[in-house]
Amino acid sequence: MKTGVQAREDVHPCYSERAHSRIARVHLPVARKCNISCNYCDRKVRRCSAGTRPGWTSAILTPEDAVISLGPILDTHPNLEVVGVAGPGEPLYNEETFRTLELVDEQYPALKKCVCTNGLLLSSKIDELRKLNVDYVTITINAITPEVGAMIYEFVKYEGKIYRGIEGAEILITSQLDGLEAAVKAGFLVKVNTVLIPETNMKDIEKIAQAIHDRGAYIMNIMPLIPAGKFCELDPPTCDELRSARSTSEQTMPQFRKCKQCRADACGIPGRE
Repeated sequence: MKTGVQAREDVHPCYSERAHSRIARVHLPVARKCNISCNYCDRKVRRCSAGTRPGWTSAILTPEDAVISLGPILDTHPNLEVVGVAGPGEPLYNEETFRTLELVDEQYPALKKCVCTNGLLLSSKIDELRKLNVDYVTITINAITPEVGAMIYEFVKYEGKIYRGIEGAEILITSQLDGLEAAVKAGFLVKVNTVLIPETNMKDIEKIAQAIHDRGAYIMNIMPLIPAGKFCELDPPTCDELRSARSTSEQTMPQFRKCKQCRADACGIPGRE
């Protein structure tokens, strides 16, 4: 019988290649607001469900409606084992996230719970997430060097103030690494997503891998830039660049290579989509 970390890994299709093609997950789109502005961000709320990328959803649901929707989803997806909140904004910046997780925990206690976050508020939310029996936390970390972060993030809203440039990036990066360490110590299985942006953060990728390894992250997921927003004119990484970044980082951190960069309302088995 598998126990501990391996048992949890084998349940989540975004943490395990073994689970990727056999376990279903659903993202409940309840988190509208965001507290940072990424230059590649392209959040969309539209009824049309065509297309897929992070930040897109066909609707924003109330916590109550989101949990009501789980009944029919479970009927049509018997392999569903993970419920997550992944946006379209920043989950930890929206009270609706915590209300949704509370309702899921009450009504569907057997389902595993997952939260995706930019990490800015993670340290301050650890106890609340533990009380809600969250199992998995995914943090998006795109830079370790503040000068690099300043090129990726337009602003960071923290404790009621707006920070820009290197100052904003320093606050975000410090919060992310502190939050990662706290989450691991609290018993969460932590994945780190990193958007690979050629000519912007390529040189930071190995540093990210080392920093998250030192703080106990379980796995790393390097994703290609989808040009959008202020980065709409940038080129995505080539297959060789993506392969090289993953292979180099794998010397320090295990790599997840099957990410679908899915929507905030994704549902189903990722490996069969």
